[in-house]
Order: sequence, then structure tokens, then C-alpha cells
Amino acid sequence: MGGPRKGPLSGLAVIEMAGLGPVPLAGLMLAEMGADVLRIERRDAARAFLKVPPQYDLDRHGREILKLDLKRDEGRALLMTLIGGADVLIEGFRPGVMERLGAGPEAALACNPRLVYGRMTGFGQEGPLADRAGHDLTYLAYSGVLSMIGRRNARPVPPLNLVGDYGGGTMFLIAGVLAALIERAQSGKGQVVDTAMVDGASMLAAPFFGFAATGFWRAARGENLLDGDAPFYDTYEAADGGHLAVACLEPQFFAEFARLLPLDKALAAAQYDEACWPRMRAAIAARIAEKPRDAWAALFSGTDACVAPVLTLKEAAEHPHNRARNAHATQGGFTRPAPAPRFSRTQGEIAQPARPASALNRFGIAPEEVERLAAEGVIGDGDASTD
Repeated sequence: MGGPRKGPLSGLAVIEMAGLGPVPLAGLMLAEMGADVLRIERRDAARAFLKVPPQYDLDRHGREILKLDLKRDEGRALLMTLIGGADVLIEGFRPGVMERLGAGPEAALACNPRLVYGRMTGFGQEGPLADRAGHDLTYLAYSGVLSMIGRRNARPVPPLNLVGDYGGGTMFLIAGVLAALIERAQSGKGQVVDTAMVDGASMLAAPFFGFAATGFWRAARGENLLDGDAPFYDTYEAADGGHLAVACLEPQFFAEFARLLPLDKALAAAQYDEACWPRMRAAIAARIAEKPRDAWAALFSGTDACVAPVLTLKEAAEHPHNRARNAHATQGGFTRPAPAPRFSRTQGEIAQPARPASALNRFGIAPEEVERLAAEGVIGDGDASTD
């Protein structure tokens, strides 16, 4: 669509049914790996409530946009024509929505037996909660993950929407779609990938299920090695109000941290003696409070003490390590992460702002037919920069 893209997925045709959150991030990542992503937006759907100008709207970057009237028979017929020429479809609607459009998996795979049909929901396609609304925090609550995040004797803390939406959602959708594509290369057949955010969030916590079974992980929040109970795996406030992340779990790294801080020798020798942790925490906190964040960052720089300044997004983009790796890119007046992961031979490219669909002929639709559909209002005016 609009010429071949660079990347390991170059030539792969993906249809993204417009939505919010994890499916659009999957669309962005697939586009930056070289896939040709056509985003289908309803003609009557507005995005103004997001208040994100088009140049900053990464939910739409890297795609061609087709606004389609899915209330009309011709609009639904056009969608099926597009599905017939696609390799992958990804959608994030509640169960039954695509079926009501006549484009559910049964109809889509009958039209295109090689299609990989990626479905994203909160609770999956079946079960007593399947039709329920929810958000990242809802799925984390049901997965058990949220119960583990927060301080001792305090409420669970929302970890942004990174764990349910993007970790348990986007990444599992992409992994499932790519696995199905690999299998298709052998069988010649497509299939449905059912991605539920509650499943994905739970899978992310798989090691902790094992820890809990052995008694290594306590059910009480904030009383474990990785949830803030250990004084050598936590954050501390510096003299200027900035913060340091201290993560020296291994004895050799903790020894380096204790030497440079410095920490009292008796405490330094008692890393895993939990009875000493309250005194250790108080000593670390008092010492870090004596200097500004960046002074500590300079002291620990170049060491294996596993101490890092807690950076803002802007500071992260300017950090020497990230700059050396070109980990961020600036386009359209703002800075964003560069495409990840990286490929040695087939590196993709950063997604540009969305553009109107211009390659429907790729799906067997003649230019005069496109003109007719536009004139009759079946497809939008092609302005991808507006709501």
C-alpha cells in the first residue's frame, strides 16, 4: 500500500479494525516491521475525545486509513473484499461484533482460508465475563496480578496500562499472529488467534505462580523480594526530590552498592537477613537523601551496583546510552521510541503519519469503483488527518 515497506514483514497485508489501546499498538509495531497495514475506521466514528493532533496520534501512524460505512450492505461487502486479499486481520471488539458485521471468523475464513484472524478482547470469546466491559485495571484484577502491585498495608497501585493492555494484550496478539503465520507457511491454512488480556496478564505472571507454590512468594502485598519489601530493590528520594532505583539483588552487586554508598559493614554483610531490612532501609534512605539524584547517578555510573536515576520520558530520550543506540526518533515535532526490536538484515523504519488509502486496487478494486463508492458515501473522503 503506497509502495513496498522495509522490514521483515514486507509484503504482508494486514487489516486493522480501528479501536483503542492494544490493537492499534499492534498495528503500529507490525507496520514498523514492514507490514502494509490498512486501518478500517467507521465513517461515523469520532476520535476528537482523545484530543491528540494527527501528527502525535501513533494509534494511526504507519497505516493507510479507509473510512468505511459499515452500516450499509455495500460497506460490509467491501470489507469482505478486502479481507479476501489480506494475510492478517486484527480486531479488538467485544465478542459478536464482527459476526454482526458479517465478517466474523467463519465468514472471513470461508472467503480467505489463508487468513490469520487475530482477535483481542479483555476476557476472551467465551466464559461468563466474555461480554463484560473492562479496562487494563479490570483484567489485572481478575488475573491476580494487581493484588501483587503496591506497598505493604496499602491499596494495589495501577501500573499505568502497560501490563494488561500492552503486555498481556498487544504482545500476545503479535506473538500469536506471527506464530500462526509460521504455521501457515507449512499448512497453507489460516486460523483464529484468540487473545484475551486477562490470559496474557496471567501468563506474564507465570513465574510468580511457581514462586507462590513453593512459599517463596507471600500473598501479602509489599512483603516480597520484588515488590518493594527488600531495601535493595526499591526506589529512594534524593536531596533534590529526584529518585534513584536501587536493584542490586545479587550479592556481588549489593557489595558494590554498599561500598560506594557507603553502607555500614554489619548491614552490608546481612543482605538477605530480613530482620536487618528495616535498619538497612532507613540507612540507605538517609544516605541517599544527602545528595541530589544526578550526583548519585554520577557516582554509580560505570559500576555494577545496579543503581539508576529515575528519568522522565524527556530525560530518557536524552540519556547518553539511549542516544548512542538511537533508541528514540524525532518526527512531526515530538520524540517517540524508535522501532523495536531491531533486525540485522531487514530493519524496518519509523512509521509516518497516517495517509488516505490509495491502493485499494491491490485488493482487486478498480479505480472507477473506488470513485463510485466515494461518491455514494460508502467510503470516506480519504482525509486521514481528521476525525
